[in-house]
Amino acid sequence: MNPFASLKCFMLLLCMCIAAGVAAQQKQITAFPVRGFCIAAPQSAGVDPFVKFIKEELASRQVNVLILRVDYNYQFEQHPELRDSAALSKADVKKLVRVCQENKIRLIPQINLLGHQSWAGTTHNLLRVYPQFDETPHVKMPAKYVWPNDDGLYCKSYCPLHPDVHNIVFSLVDEICDVFETNAFHAGMDEVFYLGDDKCPRCGGRDKAELFAGEVRTIRDHLRQKNRELWIWGDRLLDGKTTGLGMWEASFNNTHRAIDMIPKDVMICDWHYERPDKTAVYFAMKGFRVVTCPWRNAPVGAAQVTDMTTFRKDATPAMRENYQGIVQTVWSDAESFLTGFYNKKKDAKTEDNTPWNCFRTVFDK
Repeated sequence: MNPFASLKCFMLLLCMCIAAGVAAQQKQITAFPVRGFCIAAPQSAGVDPFVKFIKEELASRQVNVLILRVDYNYQFEQHPELRDSAALSKADVKKLVRVCQENKIRLIPQINLLGHQSWAGTTHNLLRVYPQFDETPHVKMPAKYVWPNDDGLYCKSYCPLHPDVHNIVFSLVDEICDVFETNAFHAGMDEVFYLGDDKCPRCGGRDKAELFAGEVRTIRDHLRQKNRELWIWGDRLLDGKTTGLGMWEASFNNTHRAIDMIPKDVMICDWHYERPDKTAVYFAMKGFRVVTCPWRNAPVGAAQVTDMTTFRKDATPAMRENYQGIVQTVWSDAESFLTGFYNKKKDAKTEDNTPWNCFRTVFDK
């Protein structure tokens, strides 16, 4: 054999191996540790169809984190007075636990803490049953809700300094984490407009950033007692005025400084729905692990996937693992989402701007 030909073949093979190694390393660097999906927990009658969806749609897309917004949709044993009227049973939850375990999906329950204790004209269970926890009892729920309104009412909050609130709240958190057999809990904590109200005898006059950070630390420290991880939405840690992000996706009431007051092991869910704002970089540079969260705008969701890939690829080794990936969010009940996803109900005017279309686009990409 011609020795030069042999050398040429060897060099070609070596180059191919190096290229393959580089490609494999690059794929490993840009692969997302979190490929998530967040949705309201199904009603009891919808558990079996949702289990089917997990098996056939989430698992096939290699979704590895499922955040279920449970709130009071569970038959709590410690505080049955806080159950929804038609809540999930323990057997219902175990169906969800089993299918997620079988498909290596990390199941994380959510109960909205601090904010989102009401919606429109409805007071949710905690403040309805325990009105003494209300941060703003002087703000009455309207017969007909409109925004904006004179009271600045979006959603009610509980008072984080009430001496009895955490006894109730942490009982719910512990019970839901136990039944979901989970090592993580999502506390919500987004869009908190009522905090440190001047008329609150405990919170009035206090620094809102310190109040918010204090509640994050209190929840985080409680979870850590059982080696559980805290996840929250990130909007209250962004300055809405300086960034121009506004009062929904960021804070107008000065809670943003709390970002320097909370533990770095809190997972941040950074949601932006109409623009692919690149605030994940800010959270990562502050030392937090962060996921970017789209909703129903498919081009925005696709751009967010591209951005997160770029962030991981271009980051220093010290920063790379702070960019954890993507969590597709759905802000409807599970049954409505499945109806749209399986094309059982179409609206030609909005078909492109739907969470199921965004979901497909994000995970295709």
